[in-house]
Amino acid sequence: MATGLARAALRAHRPAFVGTAVAALFAATVVSASTMMLGTTSADRAGLSARARKQITENGVGDMATVLLIGSIYMSIFVVVSTMGTAVAQQHRELAMVRSIGAKPRQVRRAVAVQALAASVPAALAGFVLGGFGARWWHAGMVDHGLLPAEAGFRFSWLALPVCVGVAVVTTTVAALLSALRFSLLRPARALSEAATGRRGLGILRAPLGLLAVAGACFVSVLLSKQPADEASEGAFLVLILFCAGAGLLGPRIIGPAAWLVSAALGRFGPSARLAMLNVRSQPRRFSAAVVPLVLVVGFGLTKIGMHTTAQHHTGSAGSPGEVWLDYVGTGLYAGFAAIAAANTLAMISFERRRDVALLRVIGSQRAQVGAMAAWEAVVVAGTALLLGTAIALGTLAPILSTAFGSPLPHLPWPVPSALTAATLLLTLLATGLPVRAAVRRQAISVVSST
Repeated sequence: MATGLARAALRAHRPAFVGTAVAALFAATVVSASTMMLGTTSADRAGLSARARKQITENGVGDMATVLLIGSIYMSIFVVVSTMGTAVAQQHRELAMVRSIGAKPRQVRRAVAVQALAASVPAALAGFVLGGFGARWWHAGMVDHGLLPAEAGFRFSWLALPVCVGVAVVTTTVAALLSALRFSLLRPARALSEAATGRRGLGILRAPLGLLAVAGACFVSVLLSKQPADEASEGAFLVLILFCAGAGLLGPRIIGPAAWLVSAALGRFGPSARLAMLNVRSQPRRFSAAVVPLVLVVGFGLTKIGMHTTAQHHTGSAGSPGEVWLDYVGTGLYAGFAAIAAANTLAMISFERRRDVALLRVIGSQRAQVGAMAAWEAVVVAGTALLLGTAIALGTLAPILSTAFGSPLPHLPWPVPSALTAATLLLTLLATGLPVRAAVRRQAISVVSST
């Protein structure tokens, strides 16, 4: 029965599982490349001359590789959990129905686990292979920028395979089981009711943990403001991670107020804008799954770029070219993680609402009006992410910049925030608009009858 349920879910929610597989593939690729680079940049590897060992040690590339690997694993877990959790949440109605006709909770959980394995195992294996090519490019770039000596050749490592499996397969399966655990234990009538109305509240542990993460970020930020500039810069990553973790845990609670601020002026732009505003503000739990990854990319991007541009403004140097290049490569990887998670979630939300879109068409809404509503939703989501991400970046940078340059505000040339804003808006427009456009092309009454 579990296998049959899994097959039915994979057919009915194909976009959700394609998105999960893409997220797992990207995660496995980056983790594979990071793991291989960790072995390649080791100063203790055999066959290296004393001069090469000294260069590797002085440049600190081993420490950089370790930080990038840890960050990659963190982002991989975050993205995979977020994407798989959304995919399972879309099945709550079907899971509640099979529970009402006699399915056992363990059968529901087993079906969800089979779905996770079907999406993640091929992705993990393919990501391991692609990571080898990515690590070779990474290694060539480090040699070209003087971070590694030419004699420190690239080393392919099979150790990356179990790491990929652990991050992609195990994380996806555990995320699926945790997402289905509570729901599978509900009484069938309660499950059907919750599937229709959605769950209210954050749960017993989520809210306290989120508050603890934000409080910890603020506490560490205050401590860093009293430390030397070098130590403050090293601790900035921890502050950023804590802020982002807090935003993820408290997502539904902070997305609503932030979206209200962003959408307050949209009501003047017509009924499509007002409908989009109400959609986002009335469903903070659903949209927070898309906003939070965008908050991460905005926070990471502004923090990393702001450190270098501010140093360039005050001292005339952003740091060594190799370190700056490596920092931007890492930032690009984190941005890729967040972009995939946000795009997947927005696409899933739009696909899940194809019946609602069809009903709007049945009652007389024009295709242009439905498209405009989707576009305004994308504007609200992007604006909310930019608002919260900027706040996180400023909170992270303040102690570092105050210690180093006497001012907590970063110096950001206007092309940086402009490009980040444009990229965020373009991503949300495409991820929201394309599924809606596909939905309105179908005959509305056939969509209503089939869903």
